[in-house]
Amino acid sequence: MWFFDAIGAGFQYPTDPGRLQLFRMVFGTALTARFVLSLGQGGWSRFTGGSLSLHLAEQRFGPARARLLAAVYRPVLVVRITAAAALAVGLMPRLALLLVVAAAAVELLYLKSPNAVRYTLLTGACLLLAGNLGHGLAVEHVPTANTWAQCLLVLVTADIYWNSAWQKLNSDQFRSGLYLAQWVHVYAQVKDQLPHRRFQYAVPGLVRRHAGNLSGRDVRVWRTVAALTIAAEITLPAALLVPQTMPYAVAAGIAMHVAFICLKPRQLITFSGLTVGTYVAFTP
Repeated sequence: MWFFDAIGAGFQYPTDPGRLQLFRMVFGTALTARFVLSLGQGGWSRFTGGSLSLHLAEQRFGPARARLLAAVYRPVLVVRITAAAALAVGLMPRLALLLVVAAAAVELLYLKSPNAVRYTLLTGACLLLAGNLGHGLAVEHVPTANTWAQCLLVLVTADIYWNSAWQKLNSDQFRSGLYLAQWVHVYAQVKDQLPHRRFQYAVPGLVRRHAGNLSGRDVRVWRTVAALTIAAEITLPAALLVPQTMPYAVAAGIAMHVAFICLKPRQLITFSGLTVGTYVAFTP
């Protein structure tokens, strides 16, 4: 298996630079979508005078630093969208990547649950370590020393999946199927009252009709789904590394992340987009 051969060779094992160049395009595209969507969901108005965001920032950082954050906030929004788009198309990719990572890190100052930001920073750091990010939309295939960055990206993805599976295994509510049943049922009742509802909930009507209540049968259905999700998260990293099972693992992973996005479209667009994008790094 190339991953262990690369470790044994001190990361001098030749890998196809096109793998990380493709991920660079995915990374830039996913972040562009995330940043643009944030503008239409109240993001542009954050830190305006009298806003709750500005008040919380003043309590956390003090009035002077909160005013500084408010002053640079909108310029950062513009810079990060421009940089993410430039990264996706390969225009000065190293500089664009640095700007995207720095601008994403600013979100740690004000987001309540910045898990997507942390994952962005992790995967962005892997890209920064790559020796050849390519230019434009062309993909190179001459073996080069992107091995260290590619192995790190594989490790980050495996860690994300296995940590997620561990948390689910330790949650009685998730393993029982009750968590998923409650989520689908409650959100189906309030979806039309949610702000930006098209980006908050996208569970198909067929699922809501046949497994959208809290009956014993519905809970059993979601218990099976929960077990399959845990099993998929445990097995996917290894299955992605084996050439014979990789096509099936990719299909299963994409299906799983599509289901995740249906539950929480706005919150999971970055995580699912980047995670599926890392699948290209599992092949040397």
